[in-house]
Parts: sequence; structure tokens; C-alpha cells
Amino acid sequence: MAVSTTTEVKASARYIRMSPHKVRRVLDQIRGRSYREALIILEFMPYRACEPVLKVLRSAAANAEHNEGFERADLLITQAYADQGPTLKRYRPRAQGRAYQIRKPTCHITIAVAPGAGEE
Repeated sequence: MAVSTTTEVKASARYIRMSPHKVRRVLDQIRGRSYREALIILEFMPYRACEPVLKVLRSAAANAEHNEGFERADLLITQAYADQGPTLKRYRPRAQGRAYQIRKPTCHITIAVAPGAGEE
């Protein structure tokens, strides 16, 4: 096991009412970046997925600061992924008495941070 995995601090948000495909588009932009850089990127990206991702990122940083004593300025995003959650199934009435199924996807967002941005 690598040394970096022991110092990794995670935070996750579960059952977010958004497609994991749309969340991954945002996570791909911040993966591997420093905490401060990721905050700036998320602040100005035009996607709806930025809000829950920003919330999870701040939570991961708070966990690292409070539980492990790391400095927020030194944090680096090591992992960022969105897994598929359960799909809510709803029905919409259509013509001639038919019903069409509507799938409302959910996702679980996980972000892991580790110290290491300070050396750059």
C-alpha cells in the first residue's frame, strides 16, 4: 500500500439528484489540482453540478483540517469520482391511456484530498 493513501482524507455526498455523467464532467476538471485552484474553477463553471461538488470539496478540506491537522492551502485533490446511485422511477401519462417511464438518476460524489500542494 502506498504511503499517500494513509494520509488521504475523504468526504462524500450520497443520493444527489443528478446524473453521475454530468457530475463527472465537473470532477474531471478539478482532479489532481490544488484545493484553492479547484475552488476558483468550481466558483466560475456554469454547471449545476458545481454546487454539490463544491460542498463535498469544502467538507473534505474541513475533515482534513479538523481530523488530521492539515493546512487547507497545502491540500491536493487525489481522488474525485461519482458513482451511480439508485434511480427514481416515475411515470408520465401519454396519449391514448399509455404511461411512459421517466428515470431520475441519483449519484454518490466522493472526493479525497491529501497534503502535497505546498511543494509546487
